[in-house]
Amino acid sequence: MPVEITMPQLSDTMTEGKLVKWLKKEGDKVKSGEKIAEIETDKAVMEMESFESGTLAALMAAEGDKVAVGAVLAVVATGKEDPAEVKKQSKSAGSARPPAPAAATSHTIESATSGEIHEADHIGHSAARTQAAGGATAVAAPPQTVKPGNGDQRIRISPLARRIAADKNIDPRSLHGTGPGGRIVKKDVLSLSIPAPTAASAPLPRPGSGEKQVVPLTKMRAAIAKNLLASTQNIPHFYETIDADVEELSAMRGRLNEILEPQKIRLSLGDFIAKALAMSLLAHPAVNATFNGTEVTRYGDVHLGMAVAIPDGLIVPVLRNIHLMGLKEIRQRSVDLVDRARAQRLRQDEMTGATFTVSNLGSFGIKEFSAIINPPQVAILAVGAAEKRPSFRAGQIVPRTMMSLTLSSDHRVVDGATAAEFLRTLKSFLEEPGMMMVFA
Repeated sequence: MPVEITMPQLSDTMTEGKLVKWLKKEGDKVKSGEKIAEIETDKAVMEMESFESGTLAALMAAEGDKVAVGAVLAVVATGKEDPAEVKKQSKSAGSARPPAPAAATSHTIESATSGEIHEADHIGHSAARTQAAGGATAVAAPPQTVKPGNGDQRIRISPLARRIAADKNIDPRSLHGTGPGGRIVKKDVLSLSIPAPTAASAPLPRPGSGEKQVVPLTKMRAAIAKNLLASTQNIPHFYETIDADVEELSAMRGRLNEILEPQKIRLSLGDFIAKALAMSLLAHPAVNATFNGTEVTRYGDVHLGMAVAIPDGLIVPVLRNIHLMGLKEIRQRSVDLVDRARAQRLRQDEMTGATFTVSNLGSFGIKEFSAIINPPQVAILAVGAAEKRPSFRAGQIVPRTMMSLTLSSDHRVVDGATAAEFLRTLKSFLEEPGMMMVFA
């Protein structure tokens, strides 16, 4: 019987996706797991695979259309039915195809947040399959080519190079590809230092010229704006700050890094903080929780979200089951996650399911700040820089390495005393780091 392929929800914040390109046409045979379309979400451009085999009887959305999650993209004839009859019935039934915006065209290149400059020239595929309501399962995978709006001429360009070009207002047709088969890759875009002017973008203003530049929001920036505004409007935040003496922790880190040097592993203070957070969250499940408005879910596992800055955006990869990891594994996995987050090569399951989030601006020299809660989580920790400050020790003022930690909590489900007890436990682990080994 015919099966509808619907727009999958490829991220927690995704409500619609843009159909960038069909990789198959009506009448083509498709196999389970075969790529059929490129989809742009609020986080990345991904390829969608069909998990049904048959004949692609009807395409219900056009390239450039913005399609709501769960709406029908295509219909696959999976049995002995006539694909032409399936197409006729599907079209006449008026399956949910939202109209394309007036400004959209079939081959528009639209910025999807470029990701930090990285050696990878592709987006990692999502191994997590999403079952859309009433339709077949689809999965995201990395796209290979793109066909911009230049008629029938095909431009071979990697997904990362395409997004960087879009963010920098560079016309790919002005670039010379140095990749395999003349493919345009990241370095080709970066080698062009001056953006090519287009009808839709004005030249960058000169310093001190008094000119202004209007920059449209990327999909990721628009999603960030929407979600954080909702968080501040709907969640009664309160904030508590505590200072931790990390002098002993810094010394331990130095000793361990000497031991780990042959393995080319260098622990950061953030790794120790992540470990201390995991232990503290297990001791205080009221903070390691989510809230849906009527129920609080407390977790016995810790899945730590790590806020990572990328150009013109923010992404939060998730270090799952961090409470089961030692410092070495935390370092290795977090480096891998952060690198792939900046290259926008995370799988869907690596961007969802966090039970708590940490935001660390210590490397920027920020002494103290407050972070906005990432719902449905009930708290987030903001970590400032470790710095030498005057401290009283044995009746004397001595320099000690100190760090300020600020917990933002949802006052609907977390009380002030609960947050304070959590911070006190976290402080004790950071000031006596050996205790993390005792309770691990």
